[in-house]
Amino acid sequence: MNKPIALSRKAAFTSPDTMPGALSASVAATLLASVGDVAFILSGKGDILDIAVSHGDLVNHGFADWVGSAWIDTVTGESRAKITEMLAAAAAGDPARWRQVNHAAAGGDVPVRYLVIALGEGERLIAIGRDMRSAAAMQQRLLQTQQSLERDYIRLRQAETRYRLLFDMASEPVLIVDAETRRIREANPAAHDLLDASEGSLIGNPVSTIVATEQRDDLIAYLGASEVADDVRPVVLRLANRRGEARISVRLFRQARTPMLILRVEPAENTIAGHRFDATLAEVVERMPDAFVLVDRDMTVLTANAAFLELTELPSIDRVVGGRLGTWLGRPGIDLELIVGQLREHGSVRNVATILRGAAGAQEEIEISGVIAPSGQGDCYGFTIRNVGRRLRSVPAVGGDAPRSVSQLTELVGRMSLKEIVRESTDMIERLCIEAALVYTSDNRASAAEILGVSRQSLYSKLHRHGLGNLVSGDN
Repeated sequence: MNKPIALSRKAAFTSPDTMPGALSASVAATLLASVGDVAFILSGKGDILDIAVSHGDLVNHGFADWVGSAWIDTVTGESRAKITEMLAAAAAGDPARWRQVNHAAAGGDVPVRYLVIALGEGERLIAIGRDMRSAAAMQQRLLQTQQSLERDYIRLRQAETRYRLLFDMASEPVLIVDAETRRIREANPAAHDLLDASEGSLIGNPVSTIVATEQRDDLIAYLGASEVADDVRPVVLRLANRRGEARISVRLFRQARTPMLILRVEPAENTIAGHRFDATLAEVVERMPDAFVLVDRDMTVLTANAAFLELTELPSIDRVVGGRLGTWLGRPGIDLELIVGQLREHGSVRNVATILRGAAGAQEEIEISGVIAPSGQGDCYGFTIRNVGRRLRSVPAVGGDAPRSVSQLTELVGRMSLKEIVRESTDMIERLCIEAALVYTSDNRASAAEILGVSRQSLYSKLHRHGLGNLVSGDN
């Protein structure tokens, strides 16, 4: 009589000797062929004696052609050890268990799960196999779905981290409010600071508590209006605990099918204080005793204060705005270009001595300081101008008998011809102008020639003619 088959973790028939009774060979073969997708009748050595394939696709992979082959030769290299273990366990009568192997079939590897059991007292074995390709495909899809969910989860966590960081670092107070309950769901640190609340104490409270008691109904009405329209203008309400006025704006959004409101709270006092500060600054600049003028990159006047109008001898700011600064400032074609060059190279200049010419002909000696600053329309320049009065430049004494004043020149009448007097006075004026130019340019001959409007060679000739060659340190 056949021995009962030992199955691990499964219940065997309780009366195998009487149930199900003796089976004919054909019935047994049909039963074994129906149990799995493929069934092998094996010799004790593992040779395939017969094959029954119930899965048509396995026939296409060549399973039906393996009769006479060694079972171990039909599998891939990593599965050969499993075949040897299953054959040895079945021959020894050990409890049978399912093992998965991969067959090297046409069209790619085919995973099959086998159970090997001995047939009666003989040496024949039967291997019942189940095609695992559908299960493997399902496991692959499950793995891909799991990895996709993991990537989505990571992206969600990263987005949440960025949102939380921006929310907490924002300098503008922001509240997230449940539109149905009107309770605060989230509030950033700036909102807690504005409302003088401890960290986290605002969460869960009615949003109406952030404003003064008498204006809570106004806030609720404003929130209701923002739920039905997107273009509701901000409203200014008084905050609770005498925290001043604030401009509140609201926007509706949905989160997990729940309507939510995002409230932006801008302290109105800051804006008012900023405007007040700007007005005060403008008033200070207007009342400054030193002149101030603001020009664009082309030296066109943008604005100026009252002290500048006084220096230019113009009655109103309208006469100044739009004019060129060079109309009044510096020696034509010299000073202003030098000042602007220094500004563009260094960003600022300090206490540059020059002159300012008034519209009525007055001329004042001044000191000018300036700075370059960027603006929305390009760079602009700001200058402060201080009137230092008329200063007599210290120039070296003129040698010889050259006359020093008009009275001295008139004393020469009768002693010298008019032609000689004119030549003498011309030499005196030329010498004085050269000396003044050298002092003004710190003995720089090139700059002195530019100021005097003569060539450098002509200046050298005049220096030697007047005996002034030793007044300079070198041929700069």
